[in-house]
Amino acid sequence: MIMDFVLCFWVLMGFVIGWCCYYYNFKRMVMMNNKVKVPKGNLGWPFLGETLAFISSGYTSQPVSFMDKRKSFCVCFRYGKVFKTHILGTPIIISTDAEVNKVVLQNQGNVFIPAYPKSIRELLGEFSILQMNGSPQKKLHAVLGGFLRSPQLKATITRDIEISVKLTLDSWHHMHFVYIQDETKKITFQVLVKALMSVGPGNDLEFLKREFEEFIKGLICLPVKLPGTRLYKSLKAKDKLTKMVKKIVEERKSAMQKSNENTIPNDVVDVLLRDGVDANDHKQSPSSDFISSNIIEMMIPGEETVPTAMTLAVKFLSDYPVALKQLTEENMALKRQKIDSCDDYNWTDYMSLPFTQNVISETLRMANIINGVWRKALKDVEIKGNLIPQGWCVLASFISVHMDKEIYENPYQFNPWRWEKATANNGFTPFGGGQRLCPGLELSRLEISIFLHHLVTTYRWTAEKDEIVHFPTVKMKRKLPIKVTTL
Repeated sequence: MIMDFVLCFWVLMGFVIGWCCYYYNFKRMVMMNNKVKVPKGNLGWPFLGETLAFISSGYTSQPVSFMDKRKSFCVCFRYGKVFKTHILGTPIIISTDAEVNKVVLQNQGNVFIPAYPKSIRELLGEFSILQMNGSPQKKLHAVLGGFLRSPQLKATITRDIEISVKLTLDSWHHMHFVYIQDETKKITFQVLVKALMSVGPGNDLEFLKREFEEFIKGLICLPVKLPGTRLYKSLKAKDKLTKMVKKIVEERKSAMQKSNENTIPNDVVDVLLRDGVDANDHKQSPSSDFISSNIIEMMIPGEETVPTAMTLAVKFLSDYPVALKQLTEENMALKRQKIDSCDDYNWTDYMSLPFTQNVISETLRMANIINGVWRKALKDVEIKGNLIPQGWCVLASFISVHMDKEIYENPYQFNPWRWEKATANNGFTPFGGGQRLCPGLELSRLEISIFLHHLVTTYRWTAEKDEIVHFPTVKMKRKLPIKVTTL
């Protein structure tokens, strides 16, 4: 009797608790739906969701077709610019709305936190800048941004980029075909590694480049770590990278402790040892593991984003000779001015070329090298009448905004002149935004400016036919072969 009573009691309690939870959630959802709407959409097949359609669109000439079809599914039924789907094993809300994306980018830490696929989390590790949040991320961002904008670095790195660009261009004189995608990586990786940890040309640089190329191949792959898999090979490459970088960091830390001098930092390692904070926001010198992990992650622009932007700039200029002609005239005028005055180039010379900067902006808009960011909502969020439920991921799609006909007229046409008119900042986010706006955005523009300046004032070229591949990362199918002629 007692056991029956206890059993009945717990069954009754379970019913009451379950009913209360149901009533609470039902009432909560009713109240929310009266105010805001959960985005419409289709979660697709079990397990797979709409992943196959999402990936296949990346192999087409218009990778935004996945988003476009769902923004306007048919004449009588529209999901709108914010919709739900299920891709890469995750139910997710995709935003193709510039204003919604702005809110997502600006509300970091207390509302949205980074949420990346497992392979990226595995490779970048526990100290990843991408996954840092709150106060430590803000301080690290401020420290790095301050150094990258410092007059000392601007002067030094301008010379370093010029030397690297000229050496690379000089090596083309006896080459029948130049593969731009490979050549630009030679320039950017060397410059960035010197700025990060003062490693110049030689065996160490070649080792770093070789292992980094192996490491970065695994950023977008299946999260399987069995021997022979892509992720396994990339993790092994990272181990080798970490060992070398950690040795440099520890040697620098030892030398800094012995000197006891508050000298001006020469590179990012110096900055992090002197002014950095660790992942737990401790105001002590960060661990060698923390600094090494950050340094390796900061090599990514030198191998991926900046050289890709340089390559696509050459591609677009080859396809639009009128733009190439105006760019060449502007840069030839600067070159003649420098020859007449016998002055050296400086940061401002390159960054003050208006049409060159317009070409770079248009290249970044069309290239969409960073096509969006992944975030997870820490609580229910209402943005423009759309509900992003707690725990859901949201993909703020930059590529959809950059190719939005409502923002850019003829978005698939390369048109640098469109930047002569003021454009809303919300519609242009190649470097992200908010607290995580890329601190090296000016440095990236500088590198592309210097490369384009010396390219068009040294060579004429004819580009072979090539296609842009958008998945898993933006690349040229044939590495963009060109045939060059010296001026």
